[in-house]
Amino acid sequence: MQRREVERALRASAPHALVDTLRAVLAERYGALSVQLLLADHGGTALTPFGATGAAAAPVPVANSAEGRAFGGRQPHQQTRHGDVVQHHLPVTVRGERTGLLTVRLPAERSVPDTIHDLVHAAGALGHELLVAERDTDVYRRARRLSRLTLAAEMQWQLLPASACSADEYAIGAQLEPAHDTHGDNYDWASDADELTLAVTDGMGTGVHASMLTHLAVNALRNARRAGISIEDQAALADQALYAQYRGAAHVSTLLLRFDFATGRAQAVDAGSPQLWRMRGRAIERVELDPQMPLGMFEETHYKAQEFEVRSGDRLVVVSDGVYAARSPQGDTYEERALARGIHAGRLLPAAAVPRALLRDLADFRDAAAPDDALVVCVDWFGKSGDRPLGPANSGGGSAC
Repeated sequence: MQRREVERALRASAPHALVDTLRAVLAERYGALSVQLLLADHGGTALTPFGATGAAAAPVPVANSAEGRAFGGRQPHQQTRHGDVVQHHLPVTVRGERTGLLTVRLPAERSVPDTIHDLVHAAGALGHELLVAERDTDVYRRARRLSRLTLAAEMQWQLLPASACSADEYAIGAQLEPAHDTHGDNYDWASDADELTLAVTDGMGTGVHASMLTHLAVNALRNARRAGISIEDQAALADQALYAQYRGAAHVSTLLLRFDFATGRAQAVDAGSPQLWRMRGRAIERVELDPQMPLGMFEETHYKAQEFEVRSGDRLVVVSDGVYAARSPQGDTYEERALARGIHAGRLLPAAAVPRALLRDLADFRDAAAPDDALVVCVDWFGKSGDRPLGPANSGGGSAC
């Protein structure tokens, strides 16, 4: 009954007042002494406390903080005791994506298992209502920003899906940097009962020009995908849309992937620069695909899908040229020196955490002045059977997409 009361209160709340509403309900029903929401920034590096009046306080770093450990941990609840008060940290999750952290302080005598289960449920309910509320208010989006986004970055973040997603057959994590000044890199995915389709794109150029080009490409691919056609035809129709607009003066590098849940077969159309890497057991290798023309380069290009097998326990990592071609101060590329090592170093992390870890490793490797976007997408494949092996493919990742 109390869980339903929390849900009803959140649904009835004004969009900008969700935290205040939840705070009042938890204080009345569970004796909560304080309730605080911390929202993750676009880069996943900090958690910003969202105040009672909608104001943002100083951010808390994800690295080396109790809040960050709770946010990135595999459990839906962590707690610490301070005398007669227990502080509960509960990740706010929306369909597999962790968007923030709910911190609730309760008297020790009220911190019983049934109450903790209700708090976990409340954090999930808050996550879903935040997603809906962002259609009508900017207060949560403003709180996520450590600095102002460029116009190009604003356009790109509006285009992106979530940064993580999971189902019985797979788990996905993605991250794009620099979060506040991205240009043409993008990722997109969609799944149904039978298949998962993933697209990674990189529009040429910089700034708003690259963002507009990528917007056209992604929406053309979505339009074709929603027509229920093959990824070969999706690529061809998007290619035609780009050529009709730019007449070959601009193009978009694209990797299209389609995974069949029943058979474990995957199809790929490699139309440009994104690379696909696979970790199977302890072996890490690049999946060599037949290169084809980027989208929009020529009129009526024909694309052909290439098939390969994915096995339960496989981890697939897609990286843009801003990752694999990045150079160290000594002139070495990340692909040559460190990419396989970075993938191996994150082998025990869940898919949602792999992109951030790999981008941190890249930041340590490359020239600090490197201007290009860097995009990493990680897919852990479990397969239709749901028989998850030990290791990264059994590392959680949230609720179903």
